Amino acid sequence: MAFELRQNLKLSQQLIMTPQLQQAIKLLQLSRLELVETINQEMEENPLLEEVSADEENIEDVHDQAEDDIQSIEHKDVKQIERTEEITGEGDGREEFDWNNYLEDYGPVGVTYSRKDTEAPSWDNVLTESQSLVQYLMWQMKLSPLTKDEMRIGTQIVGNLDQNGYLCASVPEIASLENVSEDFVETVLKKIQEFDPPGIAARNLQECLLIQARMLGVGKNRIIEVIIKDYLKDLELKNYLHIARKLKVPLREVEVAVLLISSMDPRPGSVYSEEKIQAIIPDVYIVKAAGEYKIILNDDGLPRLRISNFYREVMAGLGSHRNGEEENGKKYIRDKVQSATWLIKSIQQRQKTIYKVAESIVKHQRDFFDKGINFLKPLVLRDIAGDVEMHESTISRVVTNKYMHTPRGIFEMKYFFGSSIQRTSGETMASKSVKEEIKKIISQEKPKKPYSDCEIVELLKANGIDIARRTVAKYREMMGILPSSKRKKYF
Repeated sequence: MAFELRQNLKLSQQLIMTPQLQQAIKLLQLSRLELVETINQEMEENPLLEEVSADEENIEDVHDQAEDDIQSIEHKDVKQIERTEEITGEGDGREEFDWNNYLEDYGPVGVTYSRKDTEAPSWDNVLTESQSLVQYLMWQMKLSPLTKDEMRIGTQIVGNLDQNGYLCASVPEIASLENVSEDFVETVLKKIQEFDPPGIAARNLQECLLIQARMLGVGKNRIIEVIIKDYLKDLELKNYLHIARKLKVPLREVEVAVLLISSMDPRPGSVYSEEKIQAIIPDVYIVKAAGEYKIILNDDGLPRLRISNFYREVMAGLGSHRNGEEENGKKYIRDKVQSATWLIKSIQQRQKTIYKVAESIVKHQRDFFDKGINFLKPLVLRDIAGDVEMHESTISRVVTNKYMHTPRGIFEMKYFFGSSIQRTSGETMASKSVKEEIKKIISQEKPKKPYSDCEIVELLKANGIDIARRTVAKYREMMGILPSSKRKKYF
């Protein structure tokens, strides 16, 4: 068998994503906060990018200039294309264009809108510093008559509490870590459990409720402690009659005990959770004016970018020199101008694409905006993609982590997409409308006799919605609604 070298000509197709296209796709799927963070990071890394203040230029003039610059860079001597096209990456990132004509700014797409009447988040949530659970417990420890060793063990106990106030580490683990006896750790733990909030530093739900029962002074009512110790499962299933029979007491006494147990907090530490309320900043505003819905992009808070004029002058000064250092400087500025130009262009393309998708959603879901959630239509990504002439993956990126402020409330853009349910009349309705109908039926049921899933199926069928019992159970679980046995109220 002989070995030999040969040269073969092979033709193949490959899909290669340029760095510029990857950046455009990345910007498209970012949320508003992530976009601001990305822009700020780019401004730190690229010295040619700078932010335009509101006092420097008139917004409308800047917008017009930006549109002219886009055409001069991308389509010189070509007529302006009205339809927004997807970024393909083909021909992007090339160096063969006039560097004196580049994008200096990007402006808002659509109508500018002042939202002075919009309710802003409370300043208390921004400016005040809330006290954490650890800080609150350490403050109580310092006011308590504890020895130095007890303070050391107490600090270890407090440091091992989860966000709900339960002790994560076991007593033997703490004793081994601090080189003390388990009885000593248990003694300190009992003292910590007397702190506020009631039920803190418990090792399980049963101990948490027992601590609160003792603090409430229900020592004389032994039924409460017995129910917590031995009948938590029956309490969860609301099997009060079984508890009364086992304890040989009247049902009324069990009901009184259950009322008191229900007032206890199973997660005492959650009150001091360090999680702050994050106000949703919508990307799009839908405003109804003269019977029509207007789409308004929210550009507040987004830095308005331009390329620094200082480096344009530097570029012009380097044009007549030919030595190596100045050529490297010119190449560096050219690369940074190219990067900055593409970033600004990608941001504007992102805003235009969001505008187009929002416009298409409003067109498809007009009945929802006019009449409410019961008129939400089934909608899939393919419908919007065909309307705006873009790929489904692009639409998926656009609706991810984007929010719309509508006359009906604030919704994630994904909210308007959903599967369809066939009605008995032959029409289709969105699955979210079916969920809303189930929620409405459950809200109207009698507390002492809640509807079962089979009864909900029959009530839905009477309204022209024919679905299976397991579908009702699935939708009910998705909405966080308990089954009928746990919704039942005896008193």
